[in-house]
Amino acid sequence: MRAEYKELAQVITSLTEGETDAVALMATVACEVHHADDRFDWTGFYRVVAPELMKIGPYQGGHGCLVIPFSRGVCGAAARTGEVQLVADVDAFPGHIACASSTRSELVLPVWDGTGTLIAVFDIDSDQPDAFTQADADALAAILKQVFDQTRATD
Repeated sequence: MRAEYKELAQVITSLTEGETDAVALMATVACEVHHADDRFDWTGFYRVVAPELMKIGPYQGGHGCLVIPFSRGVCGAAARTGEVQLVADVDAFPGHIACASSTRSELVLPVWDGTGTLIAVFDIDSDQPDAFTQADADALAAILKQVFDQTRATD
């Protein structure tokens, strides 16, 4: 099953409308996105908790890394550069952190609040190589913007 992003966006919008708590929003988004597509083995957030440092947030799937510095891995690259990381083969990514040995490809999107502050990255892992497309990245980025534009880092 492949994600139907238009439907997914509508469901997530209806579930999150009026909510401003970032963790509650992350939990809802992680759950809905994870169950929307068979390619998604691990779906979750790494929250910015200190300068150049993220800790695991709400997620679906097996265990994840507890702490990721901005200087390491695909998630760190997304946080450090503010750019989507679309990685077809994680073994070819310099400095990849293998939180799960089954991961073959990864999509990581930076998450900003309504003030433009980076609050997290949204990480999706797949056990399939080259599982993600630019269309996936664009659709998920639009969903994240819709949801997290209503939050503020100080909420």
